[in-house]
Amino acid sequence: MTLKRSSTTADDMVARLAGSPDVYPQKIDLNSLMVLLLQFDAGAYRRASFLDDRIFAPASVGAWASFDRVAEASRLVTDPRPVHFIFHTGHVGSTLVSRLLDETGLVLPLREPLPLRTLAEAHDALGRGDALLGSGQFDDLLATLLRLWGRGYPGNSSVVVKATSSVGRIAIPLLDRNQGSRAIYLNLRAEPYLATLLAGQNSPADLRGHGPERMRRLQSRIGTLLPPLHALSIGELAAMSWLAESWSQREVLNRFPARTIAVDFDQFLVSMAPSIDRMLRLFGLPADASQLDRLKRSPVLARYSKAPEFAYSPEIRAELLRESRRREGEEIRKGLAWLERLARSNNTIAEIVEAPNG
Repeated sequence: MTLKRSSTTADDMVARLAGSPDVYPQKIDLNSLMVLLLQFDAGAYRRASFLDDRIFAPASVGAWASFDRVAEASRLVTDPRPVHFIFHTGHVGSTLVSRLLDETGLVLPLREPLPLRTLAEAHDALGRGDALLGSGQFDDLLATLLRLWGRGYPGNSSVVVKATSSVGRIAIPLLDRNQGSRAIYLNLRAEPYLATLLAGQNSPADLRGHGPERMRRLQSRIGTLLPPLHALSIGELAAMSWLAESWSQREVLNRFPARTIAVDFDQFLVSMAPSIDRMLRLFGLPADASQLDRLKRSPVLARYSKAPEFAYSPEIRAELLRESRRREGEEIRKGLAWLERLARSNNTIAEIVEAPNG
Protein backbone atom coordinates (compact mmCIF):
# COMPACT_ATOMS: atom_id res chain seq x y z
CA MET A 1 0.00 0.00 0.00
CA THR A 2 1.38 3.41 -0.98
CA LEU A 3 -0.03 6.85 -0.40
CA LYS A 4 -0.01 9.72 -2.86
CA ARG A 5 2.77 12.24 -2.42
CA SER A 6 1.21 15.33 -0.91
CA SER A 7 1.98 18.45 1.07
CA THR A 8 -0.36 17.02 3.72
CA THR A 9 1.62 16.14 6.84
CA ALA A 10 0.85 14.32 10.05
CA ASP A 11 0.76 17.71 11.80
CA ASP A 12 -1.91 18.97 9.39
CA MET A 13 -4.04 15.88 9.80
CA VAL A 14 -3.78 15.71 13.57
CA ALA A 15 -4.74 19.41 13.75
CA ARG A 16 -7.93 18.68 11.77
CA LEU A 17 -8.73 15.37 13.45
CA ALA A 18 -11.04 16.60 16.21
CA GLY A 19 -13.08 18.86 13.97
CA SER A 20 -14.18 16.64 11.12
CA PRO A 21 -14.58 13.03 9.95
CA ASP A 22 -12.60 14.18 6.87
CA VAL A 23 -9.55 12.82 8.70
CA TYR A 24 -10.16 9.12 9.24
CA PRO A 25 -8.09 6.80 11.53
CA GLN A 26 -7.85 3.91 9.07
CA LYS A 27 -5.29 1.65 10.73
CA ILE A 28 -3.52 1.18 14.05
CA ASP A 29 -0.12 -0.49 14.30
CA LEU A 30 0.19 -1.82 17.83
CA ASN A 31 3.87 -2.66 17.34
CA SER A 32 4.84 0.96 16.73
CA LEU A 33 1.81 2.55 18.43
CA MET A 34 1.16 4.57 15.29
CA VAL A 35 -2.12 5.47 13.57
CA LEU A 36 -2.61 5.90 9.83
CA LEU A 37 -4.77 8.97 9.16
CA LEU A 38 -6.47 9.22 5.76
CA GLN A 39 -8.07 12.15 4.01
CA PHE A 40 -11.72 11.19 3.48
CA ASP A 41 -15.13 12.74 2.83
CA ALA A 42 -18.82 12.03 3.34
CA GLY A 43 -19.22 10.46 -0.10
CA ALA A 44 -16.28 8.13 0.49
CA TYR A 45 -17.86 6.86 3.71
CA ARG A 46 -21.12 6.10 1.93
CA ARG A 47 -19.45 4.37 -1.00
CA ALA A 48 -17.19 2.15 1.10
CA SER A 49 -18.43 -1.36 1.76
CA PHE A 50 -15.30 -2.03 3.84
CA LEU A 51 -13.08 0.49 5.61
CA ASP A 52 -10.07 -1.80 5.42
CA ASP A 53 -7.22 -1.67 2.90
CA ARG A 54 -9.69 -1.96 0.03
CA ILE A 55 -10.42 1.75 0.35
CA PHE A 56 -6.95 2.71 -0.86
CA ALA A 57 -6.75 4.25 -4.33
CA PRO A 58 -3.87 5.83 -6.28
CA ALA A 59 -5.08 9.25 -5.12
CA SER A 60 -5.32 8.33 -1.40
CA VAL A 61 -3.67 10.89 0.86
CA GLY A 62 -2.60 10.12 4.39
CA ALA A 63 0.07 10.21 7.06
CA TRP A 64 1.14 8.22 10.12
CA ALA A 65 0.94 9.85 13.56
CA SER A 66 1.73 8.58 17.03
CA PHE A 67 -1.14 7.13 19.00
CA ASP A 68 -0.45 9.55 21.87
CA ARG A 69 -0.99 12.54 19.56
CA VAL A 70 -4.14 11.03 18.08
CA ALA A 71 -5.52 10.24 21.55
CA GLU A 72 -4.82 13.80 22.71
CA ALA A 73 -6.57 15.23 19.63
CA SER A 74 -9.57 12.95 20.16
CA ARG A 75 -10.22 14.57 23.54
CA LEU A 76 -10.96 17.82 21.70
CA VAL A 77 -13.90 16.37 19.74
CA THR A 78 -17.00 18.48 20.26
CA ASP A 79 -20.63 17.68 19.49
CA PRO A 80 -20.14 13.89 19.46
CA ARG A 81 -22.92 11.81 17.93
CA PRO A 82 -24.20 8.57 19.48
CA VAL A 83 -22.21 5.61 18.18
CA HIS A 84 -24.40 2.59 17.46
CA PHE A 85 -23.44 -0.84 16.17
CA ILE A 86 -24.53 -3.55 13.78
CA PHE A 87 -23.18 -6.91 14.96
CA HIS A 88 -23.85 -10.08 13.01
CA THR A 89 -22.85 -13.69 12.50
CA GLY A 90 -21.67 -13.24 8.90
CA HIS A 91 -23.45 -13.24 5.52
CA VAL A 92 -26.77 -12.27 7.12
CA GLY A 93 -27.57 -8.92 5.51
CA SER A 94 -25.56 -6.58 7.72
CA THR A 95 -24.25 -4.49 4.82
CA LEU A 96 -27.75 -4.26 3.37
CA VAL A 97 -29.11 -3.02 6.71
CA SER A 98 -26.25 -0.52 6.96
CA ARG A 99 -26.99 0.84 3.48
CA LEU A 100 -30.71 1.04 4.24
CA LEU A 101 -29.91 3.17 7.29
CA ASP A 102 -27.81 5.39 5.01
CA GLU A 103 -30.98 6.08 3.05
CA THR A 104 -32.41 8.03 5.99
CA GLY A 105 -29.80 10.73 5.31
CA LEU A 106 -29.19 10.97 9.07
CA VAL A 107 -26.50 8.36 9.63
CA LEU A 108 -22.75 8.37 9.04
CA PRO A 109 -21.84 4.76 8.17
CA LEU A 110 -18.60 3.09 9.26
CA ARG A 111 -18.57 -0.30 7.59
CA GLU A 112 -16.04 -2.75 9.01
CA PRO A 113 -13.42 -0.27 10.25
CA LEU A 114 -10.08 -2.01 10.44
CA PRO A 115 -9.21 -0.67 13.95
CA LEU A 116 -12.23 -2.56 15.29
CA ARG A 117 -10.54 -5.83 14.33
CA THR A 118 -7.33 -4.62 15.96
CA LEU A 119 -9.33 -3.92 19.12
CA ALA A 120 -10.76 -7.45 19.09
CA GLU A 121 -7.33 -9.02 18.67
CA ALA A 122 -5.88 -6.85 21.45
CA HIS A 123 -8.77 -7.78 23.73
CA ASP A 124 -8.15 -11.50 23.06
CA ALA A 125 -4.57 -11.10 24.29
CA LEU A 126 -5.32 -9.13 27.48
CA GLY A 127 -3.68 -10.70 30.50
CA ARG A 128 -1.40 -12.95 28.46
CA GLY A 129 2.37 -12.68 28.60
CA ASP A 130 2.53 -11.87 24.89
CA ALA A 131 -0.06 -9.08 25.01
CA LEU A 132 1.06 -5.84 23.37
CA LEU A 133 -1.37 -3.80 25.49
CA GLY A 134 -2.22 -3.80 29.15
CA SER A 135 -5.82 -3.31 30.27
CA GLY A 136 -5.31 0.43 30.82
CA GLN A 137 -3.78 0.87 27.37
CA PHE A 138 -6.64 -1.10 25.83
CA ASP A 139 -9.16 1.14 27.56
CA ASP A 140 -7.34 4.23 26.22
CA LEU A 141 -7.39 2.81 22.70
CA LEU A 142 -11.09 1.96 22.92
CA ALA A 143 -11.99 5.39 24.34
CA THR A 144 -9.97 7.15 21.62
CA LEU A 145 -11.65 5.23 18.82
CA LEU A 146 -15.13 5.78 20.23
CA ARG A 147 -14.48 9.52 20.44
CA LEU A 148 -13.25 9.62 16.83
CA TRP A 149 -16.04 7.38 15.55
CA GLY A 150 -18.51 9.79 17.17
CA ARG A 151 -17.60 12.66 14.86
CA GLY A 152 -20.25 13.47 12.27
CA TYR A 153 -21.10 15.77 9.41
CA PRO A 154 -23.88 18.37 9.61
CA GLY A 155 -27.14 16.46 9.36
CA ASN A 156 -25.78 13.27 10.93
CA SER A 157 -27.72 12.50 14.09
CA SER A 158 -25.73 9.32 14.78
CA VAL A 159 -22.91 7.11 13.57
CA VAL A 160 -23.56 3.42 12.89
CA VAL A 161 -20.56 1.09 12.96
CA LYS A 162 -21.06 -2.16 11.08
CA ALA A 163 -18.63 -4.67 12.56
CA THR A 164 -17.06 -7.68 10.92
CA SER A 165 -18.76 -10.91 11.99
CA SER A 166 -16.17 -12.11 14.50
CA VAL A 167 -15.98 -8.71 16.25
CA GLY A 168 -19.18 -9.61 18.07
CA ARG A 169 -16.86 -11.20 20.60
CA ILE A 170 -16.06 -7.72 21.98
CA ALA A 171 -19.60 -6.34 21.75
CA ILE A 172 -19.92 -6.37 25.54
CA PRO A 173 -16.87 -4.15 26.25
CA LEU A 174 -17.89 -1.84 23.39
CA LEU A 175 -21.40 -1.37 24.80
CA ASP A 176 -20.14 -1.26 28.39
CA ARG A 177 -17.77 1.60 27.55
CA ASN A 178 -20.40 3.74 25.83
CA GLN A 179 -23.75 3.76 27.63
CA GLY A 180 -25.46 5.69 24.83
CA SER A 181 -24.72 3.00 22.25
CA ARG A 182 -27.41 0.67 20.90
CA ALA A 183 -26.90 -2.41 18.76
CA ILE A 184 -28.65 -4.59 16.21
CA TYR A 185 -27.54 -8.22 16.12
CA LEU A 186 -28.30 -9.97 12.81
CA ASN A 187 -28.38 -13.72 12.49
CA LEU A 188 -30.06 -16.71 10.83
CA ARG A 189 -31.22 -20.05 12.11
CA ALA A 190 -28.62 -22.80 11.68
CA GLU A 191 -29.91 -24.46 8.49
CA PRO A 192 -30.27 -21.31 6.33
CA TYR A 193 -26.96 -20.07 7.72
CA LEU A 194 -25.19 -23.24 6.58
CA ALA A 195 -26.86 -23.05 3.18
CA THR A 196 -25.79 -19.41 2.86
CA LEU A 197 -22.18 -20.03 3.89
CA LEU A 198 -21.77 -23.06 1.66
CA ALA A 199 -23.15 -21.19 -1.35
CA GLY A 200 -20.09 -18.94 -1.60
CA GLN A 201 -16.96 -19.85 -3.54
CA ASN A 202 -14.73 -18.17 -0.95
CA SER A 203 -16.48 -19.70 2.05
CA PRO A 204 -13.95 -22.49 2.74
CA ALA A 205 -11.07 -20.00 2.96
CA ASP A 206 -13.17 -17.57 5.02
CA LEU A 207 -14.30 -20.29 7.43
CA ARG A 208 -10.79 -21.66 7.86
CA GLY A 209 -9.38 -18.16 8.33
CA HIS A 210 -11.77 -17.35 11.18
CA GLY A 211 -11.85 -20.94 12.43
CA PRO A 212 -9.00 -20.95 14.98
CA GLU A 213 -10.28 -17.92 16.88
CA ARG A 214 -13.87 -19.17 16.83
CA MET A 215 -12.82 -22.62 17.96
CA ARG A 216 -10.83 -21.17 20.88
CA ARG A 217 -13.78 -19.03 21.89
CA LEU A 218 -16.22 -21.92 21.69
CA GLN A 219 -13.89 -24.34 23.46
CA SER A 220 -13.51 -21.89 26.36
CA ARG A 221 -17.28 -22.12 26.97
CA ILE A 222 -17.66 -25.90 26.68
CA GLY A 223 -16.35 -28.29 29.31
CA THR A 224 -15.90 -31.26 26.96
CA LEU A 225 -13.12 -31.33 24.39
CA LEU A 226 -14.25 -30.49 20.86
CA PRO A 227 -12.91 -32.27 17.77
CA PRO A 228 -9.88 -30.44 16.33
CA LEU A 229 -10.47 -27.88 13.62
CA HIS A 230 -8.67 -29.89 10.95
CA ALA A 231 -10.97 -32.86 11.55
CA LEU A 232 -14.16 -30.92 10.76
CA SER A 233 -15.80 -31.15 7.36
CA ILE A 234 -16.70 -27.87 5.69
CA GLY A 235 -20.32 -28.24 6.84
CA GLU A 236 -19.22 -28.91 10.43
CA LEU A 237 -16.85 -25.94 10.26
CA ALA A 238 -19.75 -23.72 9.17
CA ALA A 239 -21.83 -25.11 12.04
CA MET A 240 -19.04 -24.42 14.52
CA SER A 241 -18.82 -20.84 13.20
CA TRP A 242 -22.58 -20.36 13.56
CA LEU A 243 -22.50 -21.67 17.12
CA ALA A 244 -19.55 -19.51 18.19
CA GLU A 245 -21.13 -16.33 16.82
CA SER A 246 -24.65 -17.21 18.00
CA TRP A 247 -23.27 -17.75 21.51
CA SER A 248 -21.76 -14.25 21.40
CA GLN A 249 -25.14 -12.90 20.28
CA ARG A 250 -26.87 -14.67 23.18
CA GLU A 251 -24.48 -13.14 25.72
CA VAL A 252 -24.90 -9.62 24.34
CA LEU A 253 -28.71 -9.82 24.28
CA ASN A 254 -28.79 -11.18 27.83
CA ARG A 255 -26.41 -8.47 29.08
CA PHE A 256 -28.11 -5.51 27.35
CA PRO A 257 -31.79 -6.41 26.84
CA ALA A 258 -32.90 -2.76 26.67
CA ARG A 259 -30.15 -1.64 24.30
CA THR A 260 -29.96 -4.47 21.77
CA ILE A 261 -32.32 -6.28 19.45
CA ALA A 262 -31.90 -9.50 17.48
CA VAL A 263 -33.01 -9.54 13.85
CA ASP A 264 -33.42 -12.76 11.90
CA PHE A 265 -32.50 -11.90 8.31
CA ASP A 266 -35.03 -14.30 6.79
CA GLN A 267 -37.78 -12.72 8.89
CA PHE A 268 -36.50 -9.28 7.88
CA LEU A 269 -36.92 -10.13 4.20
CA VAL A 270 -40.41 -11.56 4.73
CA SER A 271 -41.67 -8.76 6.97
CA MET A 272 -39.51 -5.78 6.16
CA ALA A 273 -41.51 -2.81 7.46
CA PRO A 274 -41.82 -4.01 11.09
CA SER A 275 -38.13 -4.98 11.14
CA ILE A 276 -37.03 -1.60 9.78
CA ASP A 277 -39.33 0.13 12.26
CA ARG A 278 -37.67 -1.67 15.19
CA MET A 279 -34.19 -0.74 13.99
CA LEU A 280 -35.00 2.91 13.37
CA ARG A 281 -36.63 3.30 16.77
CA LEU A 282 -33.71 1.60 18.50
CA PHE A 283 -31.30 4.11 16.95
CA GLY A 284 -33.58 7.09 17.58
CA LEU A 285 -34.28 7.68 13.87
CA PRO A 286 -37.64 8.81 12.44
CA ALA A 287 -39.92 5.82 11.85
CA ASP A 288 -43.03 7.42 10.36
CA ALA A 289 -45.09 5.63 7.71
CA SER A 290 -43.63 7.54 4.77
CA GLN A 291 -40.09 6.77 5.90
CA LEU A 292 -40.86 3.07 6.26
CA ASP A 293 -42.54 2.94 2.86
CA ARG A 294 -39.60 4.69 1.21
CA LEU A 295 -37.03 2.37 2.77
CA LYS A 296 -38.84 -0.85 1.94
CA ARG A 297 -38.94 0.34 -1.71
CA SER A 298 -35.31 1.45 -1.73
CA PRO A 299 -33.20 0.52 -4.78
CA VAL A 300 -30.61 -0.70 -2.27
CA LEU A 301 -32.74 -3.85 -1.95
CA ALA A 302 -32.10 -4.70 -5.61
CA ARG A 303 -28.30 -4.39 -5.48
CA TYR A 304 -25.54 -6.50 -3.94
CA SER A 305 -24.72 -4.38 -0.91
CA LYS A 306 -21.01 -5.19 -0.77
CA ALA A 307 -20.63 -4.42 -4.50
CA PRO A 308 -23.60 -2.22 -5.53
CA GLU A 309 -22.65 -2.39 -9.20
CA PHE A 310 -24.14 -5.91 -9.24
CA ALA A 311 -27.86 -6.68 -9.18
CA TYR A 312 -29.11 -8.75 -6.26
CA SER A 313 -32.51 -9.26 -4.67
CA PRO A 314 -34.36 -11.51 -2.22
CA GLU A 315 -35.43 -13.61 -5.23
CA ILE A 316 -31.85 -14.09 -6.42
CA ARG A 317 -30.79 -14.97 -2.88
CA ALA A 318 -33.59 -17.56 -2.61
CA GLU A 319 -32.45 -19.18 -5.86
CA LEU A 320 -28.83 -19.32 -4.66
CA LEU A 321 -29.96 -20.98 -1.43
CA ARG A 322 -31.98 -23.58 -3.33
CA GLU A 323 -28.91 -24.37 -5.42
CA SER A 324 -26.72 -24.55 -2.31
CA ARG A 325 -29.12 -26.96 -0.61
CA ARG A 326 -29.11 -29.15 -3.71
CA ARG A 327 -25.34 -29.10 -4.17
CA GLU A 328 -24.22 -29.05 -0.50
CA GLY A 329 -27.04 -31.02 1.09
CA GLU A 330 -24.73 -33.64 2.58
CA GLU A 331 -22.45 -31.04 4.19
CA ILE A 332 -25.47 -29.14 5.55
CA ARG A 333 -26.70 -32.39 7.12
CA LYS A 334 -23.25 -33.03 8.64
CA GLY A 335 -23.21 -29.55 10.16
CA LEU A 336 -26.70 -29.87 11.63
CA ALA A 337 -25.86 -33.33 13.03
CA TRP A 338 -22.72 -31.87 14.65
CA LEU A 339 -24.86 -29.23 16.37
CA GLU A 340 -27.44 -31.80 17.46
CA ARG A 341 -24.75 -33.98 19.06
CA LEU A 342 -23.42 -31.05 21.07
CA ALA A 343 -26.92 -29.93 22.02
CA ARG A 344 -27.68 -33.32 23.57
CA SER A 345 -24.90 -32.85 26.12
CA ASN A 346 -25.00 -29.08 26.70
CA ASN A 347 -28.14 -27.19 27.75
CA THR A 348 -26.85 -23.79 26.61
CA ILE A 349 -26.13 -25.11 23.12
CA ALA A 350 -29.57 -26.71 23.05
CA GLU A 351 -31.12 -23.35 23.90
CA ILE A 352 -29.11 -21.60 21.19
CA VAL A 353 -30.03 -24.19 18.58
CA GLU A 354 -33.74 -23.99 19.45
CA ALA A 355 -34.04 -20.26 20.12
CA PRO A 356 -35.59 -17.89 17.55
CA ASN A 357 -33.15 -15.24 16.34
CA GLY A 358 -35.43 -12.24 16.10
